[in-house]
Amino acid sequence: MTSDSSTLTLLDRALDQTERVITAIGVDQAGLATPCSGWDVTALVQHLAGQDLHNFLLAARGETADWQAPSGELGEDWATAFRDRAAPLRAEWRMADLDRLIAISGGGQARLGSRADQQIAELTVHDWDLAVATGQQAGLDPALAEHALSWSRRTLRPEFRGPGRAFGPEVPVPPGAPVYERLAGWFGRDPGWAPSGR
Repeated sequence: MTSDSSTLTLLDRALDQTERVITAIGVDQAGLATPCSGWDVTALVQHLAGQDLHNFLLAARGETADWQAPSGELGEDWATAFRDRAAPLRAEWRMADLDRLIAISGGGQARLGSRADQQIAELTVHDWDLAVATGQQAGLDPALAEHALSWSRRTLRPEFRGPGRAFGPEVPVPPGAPVYERLAGWFGRDPGWAPSGR
């Protein structure tokens, strides 16, 4: 279990990493497929910069997120859009009491800090999706993947997987595989996925 300051440091690093990955995407890569089934690069960036940042801002305030709300358009400068939308989220998390209890879906309560952990995992998995799709895997931060994997192994339950669910079945990966491959497999991705034609 990380301390609150460690969690927020990792969250900052996750936001920085996502911004770097988005910044490095070429204009000609917008329509490429990603390992996140049914999402191309554009759709995934819109999800990260639109849905995710908005919903985690609500979560940082202890409010209920609407994951069915549309992502919205970003314009042409994706990196600036992400950076500008991440700024108020960073500020909100720095002011938040991570020990405060909040209601969770399905009933019960959890620490607000669990939402910060969730965001680290969400960003880190999608960073891998975008990095693999656009050839950027070499620069991904292994500490983020280790944290995301540790947290999600305690929280991603079997009932969240399968047709019509948020996650596919786990893809078996050898225990000694690189951490991003283990993270990808745990979240239902094929760690060996490669863009067609490469």
